[in-house]
Amino acid sequence: MIAIRQERKTDAAARERLLDRAYGPARFTKCSARLREDRLPAQGLSFVATEGGAIVGTVRLWDVSAGPGRKALLLGPLAVSREHRSQGLGGRLMKQAIVTARMRGHGAILLVGDAAYYERFGFSAEKTGSLWMPGRYEQSRLLALELIPGALDGAFGPIGATGRKVPKPDLAALVAASSKRAVKSSTSRAA
Repeated sequence: MIAIRQERKTDAAARERLLDRAYGPARFTKCSARLREDRLPAQGLSFVATEGGAIVGTVRLWDVSAGPGRKALLLGPLAVSREHRSQGLGGRLMKQAIVTARMRGHGAILLVGDAAYYERFGFSAEKTGSLWMPGRYEQSRLLALELIPGALDGAFGPIGATGRKVPKPDLAALVAASSKRAVKSSTSRAA
């Protein structure tokens, strides 16, 4: 039985392997990847599908701006293992992400994807014509879903990353800790 749950820190390696199989190295060259780079996903908006403890699907939402000062979410990547495709699992992940984002009071979700697939969830290019992404993409694939009616009315400008940054290690503290271990190790060898 397949279950959908919040992503956990311990899911990271399995999620990355699934994304590697689904998209290959090209996933790092997509314009959406620029907006996710060095950022954490939106709080409470990362989901995985599991079967027998194995991760077989994933979707994440990211905090972005839809033009200056206009909060939104960016969806992606959505991936389902090859063995579980065409069984509705991608749709279940999408619905979970949308429902949770709506319950948390978010106004809109953006994504770059196939309109024929995403229109079933209410996404369209109707309100994205005056928005743009960093890098190359097809404008017709920039889609949006308003969770609050009018959330994207008048949206204009670049889509930018606004989410929490991935914490960077304190280099000085790492060097100091490494030096202490080296001194301790050489002292214990001498004894």
